[in-house]
Amino acid sequence: MSNIENNNPMTVEEVARLKTVKAKSAEKSANLKLSDKEPEMEMIDGRAYPKGMKSVGITMKEKSVDDEMMETDHFYPTHADFEYQPKLESKKDRKPKFIEKETFLTVNGARTIFGPDQRKVFNSTAYPWRCVGRVESPLGIASGVMIGPRHVLTCSHIIDWKPNNQTGWFKFTPMYYNGSAPYGTAFGIQTYYKHKVAGPTIDGTEVQFDYVVVVLDRPIGNSIGWLGSKSYSDSWDGQASFTHAGYPADLTGTQRPTYQTGIALDGDFWSPDDNESINHQADIWPGQSGGPFWGYWNGAPFAVATQSAHNPSINFASGGSDLVGLVTRARNEYP
Repeated sequence: MSNIENNNPMTVEEVARLKTVKAKSAEKSANLKLSDKEPEMEMIDGRAYPKGMKSVGITMKEKSVDDEMMETDHFYPTHADFEYQPKLESKKDRKPKFIEKETFLTVNGARTIFGPDQRKVFNSTAYPWRCVGRVESPLGIASGVMIGPRHVLTCSHIIDWKPNNQTGWFKFTPMYYNGSAPYGTAFGIQTYYKHKVAGPTIDGTEVQFDYVVVVLDRPIGNSIGWLGSKSYSDSWDGQASFTHAGYPADLTGTQRPTYQTGIALDGDFWSPDDNESINHQADIWPGQSGGPFWGYWNGAPFAVATQSAHNPSINFASGGSDLVGLVTRARNEYP
């Protein structure tokens, strides 16, 4: 058994006992002005759009020294507070559900919320919550998280795949909240992937590889911070130690982020460790796709999977050592 298998994530109770770390310095707005830069544009059918990206595919069987790494580092900027429970949105900002699930779900057996809905809407500029953001592409809205200085981890099926290693545009807004962008926005310039997942349906193979790392046009992570990444171990199955965050269409119309803690993951026994299909019953709705699942090790957050898909009885995330290898390669080639 490897060291990572012996190294369990902290329990919910252990995390709850951790105290908030207060900022050691003031956050300088000058550092955040980098994110106000306008993206490069292109004309399509007479209209201007942000320019698309190039993509780099890492074949399913392709391995390298990078793929043997089991984790990448996290970065906590000391000018931010470090909170293990985010500040919830204020009462004055609370709104009715954007979609009432009980009446919206008309297909018999359709279900992505299991029991009482555990998601809570938050509005926090503390680490690591500030690292979660709203993803936009020609295909719609999803979620993602900073995983390096200029690197976002999200789902593959939000990428607008085009011929000749090209994709459509990609926009990331960390801690987007009701139209506000406290750290501005950034646009993708390169996408690293294991599999081009196109949707709208996702098969058993695609759910093992439904993640990409997008390189942004500026290093906003140097101000915001980023999560580490870690290879998922089946020895963690059933441990309710994980957190998920994203932008659901039902509760908030993808306009405000939600989070849920105490989530148990279950890596499929038939999935290899390098590309895991991971079952769970976290409360999920479209818009949360690409949002991270993370746990804490020694008080530091590490993403182990991204939200991918669902069926009437279970929800699915994608993770494994290949995810860590993809993060490592993107960060090495675009530091």
